[in-house]
Amino acid sequence: MSHSTNDRANAGDWVLVTGAAHRLGREICLAFAAAGWNVLCHYRASQAGARDTQAAVQALGRACLLVQADLAQPQAGTQLLDHCVALTGQAPRCIVNNASIFEADDARTASAQGLVRHFLTNTATPLLLGNALHAWLCAQGRPATGMYSVVHVLDQKVHNLNPDYFSYTVSKLALERSVQLQAQALAPHVRVCGLSPGLIYLSGPQTQDNFDRAAQVNLLRRRIEPADVARCAVFIAGNASLNGCTLQADNGQHLVPLERDVMFTIKDNPRP
Repeated sequence: MSHSTNDRANAGDWVLVTGAAHRLGREICLAFAAAGWNVLCHYRASQAGARDTQAAVQALGRACLLVQADLAQPQAGTQLLDHCVALTGQAPRCIVNNASIFEADDARTASAQGLVRHFLTNTATPLLLGNALHAWLCAQGRPATGMYSVVHVLDQKVHNLNPDYFSYTVSKLALERSVQLQAQALAPHVRVCGLSPGLIYLSGPQTQDNFDRAAQVNLLRRRIEPADVARCAVFIAGNASLNGCTLQADNGQHLVPLERDVMFTIKDNPRP
């Protein structure tokens, strides 16, 4: 059974979006809701933001439940999926692993603690969430239809390397390399794809002026719209022929090689 981006979800279909209280996570929740999905909105500490996302989803006529979890905990993936099943009576049809931590370091200053912290949240828990979905489907004896999917949100940095934000980049590189491996392992029950956005929000030490200029450092010379990136996640979830691939939603930013992170190529931003 194939699905196009124009297909709407069944009334009972749920998507789990991690890191859904703000920014891209919120946009992804709204995009899925607009396409007819019910939403499980994950947050760690930003309960107020998660409630705002919940209200926005409900305003679109879809159900939205909040799920809290610290994704840096070793059992977070399995426990979060179990929580979702307990709330809805079923596993989510799609999991969008959007949550991540993004801390400044480089190869010289990286610490074991920082590397592990990034790896747990940005790599291990997303992979284990996908594994937990696969285990649930197999335990339930569900047929392999291509309907269930995992979307790992990556970063254009994994296709356009520079030395900044070393631990973050390493964790996302590991997740990007895992897309194909996990797609092979979880087939035919769960599809696994990556989604690589470019610069879409002000981050780190950026000033607004720095962001406004850096956001145009791509082939199209215009800002990447967060809603466009969010709709790419819906496209992946709705197309049963996509598996083991990564969609790059970055206005071609990954094709503009830079020696430093784009924020540090703008002259008014401090270079560490």
